[in-house]
Amino acid sequence: MPNRLPEPGADERAHSDRLLQLLREQIVSHGPMPFSQYMERCLYAPGLGYYSAGRTKFGAAGDFVTAPELGDLFAGCVVNAVQPVLAMLGDEADFLELGGGSGAFAEAALKALAAGGALPRQYLILEPSADLRERQRERLAANLPPGLHARVQWLDRPPEQDWRGVLFANEVIDALPATRFAMRQGEVYEEYVALDGEGRLTRVDRPADALVAGAVRHVERDLGVEFVDGYRSELLPQLPYWIQAVAGALTAGLLLFVDYGYVRREYYLPERDDGTLMAHYRHHAHNDPLYLPGLNDLTTSVDFTALAEAGNSAGFGVAGYLPQAQFLIGAGLQQVFEDAQAKVADEHGRYRLAQQAKRLMLPEQMGERFQAMLLARGLDALPLPAELLAADQGGRL
Repeated sequence: MPNRLPEPGADERAHSDRLLQLLREQIVSHGPMPFSQYMERCLYAPGLGYYSAGRTKFGAAGDFVTAPELGDLFAGCVVNAVQPVLAMLGDEADFLELGGGSGAFAEAALKALAAGGALPRQYLILEPSADLRERQRERLAANLPPGLHARVQWLDRPPEQDWRGVLFANEVIDALPATRFAMRQGEVYEEYVALDGEGRLTRVDRPADALVAGAVRHVERDLGVEFVDGYRSELLPQLPYWIQAVAGALTAGLLLFVDYGYVRREYYLPERDDGTLMAHYRHHAHNDPLYLPGLNDLTTSVDFTALAEAGNSAGFGVAGYLPQAQFLIGAGLQQVFEDAQAKVADEHGRYRLAQQAKRLMLPEQMGERFQAMLLARGLDALPLPAELLAADQGGRL
């Protein structure tokens, strides 16, 4: 067990044991499973996975805090950035949020869009978790005026008919099931999850198939170096297919991804020789993905160079790439902050607002660890804030 982690309650441990039993049965029946499949089961197995079970995930009572959970500043800046695109696309423009979390972003974004006079035709939420979807429904029904709430629709799958608008995803790609690879004597191996002699989960390496080996060799060619023996990391060979699946029907508009990660040459630094895989449990980060399956959020950092390549392959061009702090400044954080401060009557509220801004902006918090990438297609012009375009660091990709 990782050191200094909170002890799970009896119900939590029983829940994890049920998922563990399912994993064991699948491994016994089909042999060791690729780590990506193990991660998918741990996060999304119906009724048992981290995101599909009923435990609180977000905020102080959960396992981690996302930018929308801190308050409304983040959503206000996102709306500032994308509202000109919605306005240019007109009355038929929709807004699609991938993975709605607690519903905090949707609530704040819809109120900001209404205040700015550029409401989308529909506010769509693609949420695979039935539990989270129900929480979102309850929150938005309780906190939005009926006219705004009526614009919200939940989707079971990405739009299949052509549409125009904005797709937004905050901390979504880090939760895509990642492939783990390792190098042995110049050959590419893939990490699997197996059972040891006592029925416990363990990680083993097997020779990689052509898809995984080809993806690793592509990274090596792009970097101009070969990974040394023993080097271990992750990649998402499915990312181009995923982008095409979620955004392929968007004929005109913008994709905005915010997540933690690096450009490729920083992601695969020689000293980062065990990758970026992390588990999050009750605001504690640790590196044992086999511990209490189903109770931990498993994540990997995003290779933003790979995201740009995937966007290009789906017909999108990179419209901007920059650290979160620069994105928020370029999207008018100062004005959003001043407007919010003017509505706060007490000193404690002002202090909380200042703390929210610090969490979003400080380099050691979210300001530099998180990056924003904008991908565009089918737009005659790119009506993004000039300050945001001026801060673009796309040349680093």
